[in-house]
Amino acid sequence: MSFPDIKRLKRHVIFYSGEKPFKCQQCERSFRFNKYLKTHMRIHTGERPFTCHHCGKSFCHKVSLKTHMLLHSGEKPFTCKLCGKSFSQQGNLTYHMISHTREKRFMCSHCRKSFIHKVSLKTHMRIHTGEKPYTCTQCGMNFTYKESLGIHMIGHTGESPYTCKLCGKSFTQKGNLMAHVRIHTGEKPFACPHCGKSFTLKGNLEVHMRLHTGEKPYKDLKQHLQTHSGKTHEGTLIVIRVIKEFHHLQIHLKSHAYV
Repeated sequence: MSFPDIKRLKRHVIFYSGEKPFKCQQCERSFRFNKYLKTHMRIHTGERPFTCHHCGKSFCHKVSLKTHMLLHSGEKPFTCKLCGKSFSQQGNLTYHMISHTREKRFMCSHCRKSFIHKVSLKTHMRIHTGEKPYTCTQCGMNFTYKESLGIHMIGHTGESPYTCKLCGKSFTQKGNLMAHVRIHTGEKPFACPHCGKSFTLKGNLEVHMRLHTGEKPYKDLKQHLQTHSGKTHEGTLIVIRVIKEFHHLQIHLKSHAYV
């Protein structure tokens, strides 16, 4: 094998020799090349030179910023070949693939829902305990999930990057825009397999399904509404509307009991 210059030859020799001559003075971790050591040092110095222009979050590595930007673009290039579900990060897809191959061994003692990972059960338990460990540094509002806090933080910037082409209304999340567009199109892609009723949102179908299954995961309405804290105003209105529909449907089903 030949090389255009002596520098590339040296890099090649170091790479295949396994030698790591560049050592961190703070944690004694070693690296093959000096540029890797410089990047590593940001962990100790706290330097984060790569900043997202959408939300202001900063990163140590350029590749981390690139991955983060997928959250704002809505792009999900990593797709599961078994079920078609897509993800913005390769790590999330890898984590998801376990769901197709492993048993759900961790069960919630409150609602009997099962999980593959113990950490997933731990996160789920916050629904029942009311724990909200993630706090907004600007307004002090608390959230159950880290993702909910991230979405909430966009609200402080005043940015609503997702705009409806039909009416001009803007949204902070792409998912909210997609749900909103269905108001214009009349599309209801989520159908109940038991009675055929269709819904605009998947969440509405899930609530409706409890009429058929008899599932009652919340002891009272107040406890249930706490799980929606941190969601957008549009999301809160949807929840209230679904609860009303749920009540009316219960009354309707009772009318068939005497037929």
